[in-house]
Amino acid sequence: MAARHRRLLLLDSVFNVMWSGGLALTPAVIGQAINTGLVAKDQTALVRWGLVVVGLGIATALSALLVECLELRLKVEPAYETMRLVTRKACELGTTVDRKSSAGDLVTVGVSDISLIGQTLEVGARGVGGAVAFVVVATLMLVASWQVGLLVLIAVPAILFVTTRLARTLRSRQSRLRTQQRELTDQAVDIVRGLRVLRGIGGEELFSGRYRDGSQRLRSVALKQARASAFLGAARTFLPSLLLAGVVALAAELVLTEQLSAGQMVAFYGYATYLVVPINRITFAVSKAMQGHVAAANVIRLLRTEPDVGPGPESGAVPGTGVLADPDSGLRVPAGGLTAVVCSAGESAALADRLGRYVESGATYAGQPLAGLPLAGVRERILVTTADEHLFAGALRRELNPGGRPDGSGSDDQLWAAVDAAAARDIVEAMPERLDTQVAAGGREFSGGQQQRLRLARALMADPEVLVLVDPTSAVDANTESRMAEGMERLRRGRATVVFTTSVLLLHRADHVVLVLDGTVAAEGSHESLMADARYRSLVERWTAAV
Repeated sequence: MAARHRRLLLLDSVFNVMWSGGLALTPAVIGQAINTGLVAKDQTALVRWGLVVVGLGIATALSALLVECLELRLKVEPAYETMRLVTRKACELGTTVDRKSSAGDLVTVGVSDISLIGQTLEVGARGVGGAVAFVVVATLMLVASWQVGLLVLIAVPAILFVTTRLARTLRSRQSRLRTQQRELTDQAVDIVRGLRVLRGIGGEELFSGRYRDGSQRLRSVALKQARASAFLGAARTFLPSLLLAGVVALAAELVLTEQLSAGQMVAFYGYATYLVVPINRITFAVSKAMQGHVAAANVIRLLRTEPDVGPGPESGAVPGTGVLADPDSGLRVPAGGLTAVVCSAGESAALADRLGRYVESGATYAGQPLAGLPLAGVRERILVTTADEHLFAGALRRELNPGGRPDGSGSDDQLWAAVDAAAARDIVEAMPERLDTQVAAGGREFSGGQQQRLRLARALMADPEVLVLVDPTSAVDANTESRMAEGMERLRRGRATVVFTTSVLLLHRADHVVLVLDGTVAAEGSHESLMADARYRSLVERWTAAV
């Protein structure tokens, strides 16, 4: 990221050097004005050096203005570009994000790490300016008095050593703090997602206690990090002040022994006072660099995450219709009609991932391996919808119309047909502005069953060649489920639909039912014929008894 913005960094460094250099030279010019003007009682020299001070002030002010503008760009642009990279990577990874990164990782990267990277680049040039200013001041001091210059050359590296050691401690504790934040965020996300279940089984107090314990651990780590930060801040203030006292005392002693003039004494006081600025800039830049290093490592780890499936060839046509088959299990989905698959919950997720090419497998479509087809084309033809699909914030119309138009425009007749097929008209009509109502992220205002119907409406509106649904009616009552099954059958007529379910209402309407046991097709036929199979009957009756 620094290489991509090297021009901005270079310009910022140049103007920081001008800013810092102007401030560093000001005490020397004031000393000359005192020696050649006040002490020598030369009014012309006094005016001349006074104008130089004014000129330095104007140059310093202009440099500071340009530094502020450049640093704002260095803070915002890298953070924005990093956000784009992270967002693009998350979209590329798709479902791999959930498998290889926790919610806490993603939240921490999005909330703090990205901004820290921008802040690191923002203050980097300040450290360069501070270092140059220190060299200028040390040189001026050595020229005027080797004793004072030597004191500065010894003391400043010692100050930087102490502050750097404290910064390393701070970095270590910040890393531990981030780990605790990630773990607590993961726990919070789990509690929010399972809140209804927790209330149903009375587990709220148990998980509340666990979260409280985790929060206290986070508090303890945060306090340790705060102490390290406080020590670093105190050292950045106290040690330069101690150096200032030492320089003033030594310069005063040299004035008394007539080794320094009054003007040089004033200049040295100005140098010593100003040294606080570059030292603080250098230590602050080092501190931010430590934090930025941790943040960059987290972002890079996410960017280096590889998706579970490759993109496939860049070109090539994906067949429009055909049989979708999974050789590993023996499952074959005809090019049209409703196919129901009865299996355990774990098997349904694995099968759906293979059919939708969310994992590498030997699955084929129209006789061609899915792995040999462009991934984008596979996504257009085959859509997999699970029971925990996310509902995004925004207008309900745009949420239910995933056709790719940013404004969500499209045929209202088609949209209402999908809504009716999902038995969701009552949900939409109950909204204040119907399809134009703004919904919250995750569809928090909807119940579990309502979310399920809206997800089905969105999937039906997408109208893919093959629609794979995993338990699409598990959270609705029997009457609503019957209407959803009827609407799904009507709207998907002529296209292939695969439903992983043990619902009798859906199984009755299926054109073909497949029983999968231990990852392999064990039986096929109609629902009525398969009821004679004890293995099939046990799965279906177990669901019926649960209902």
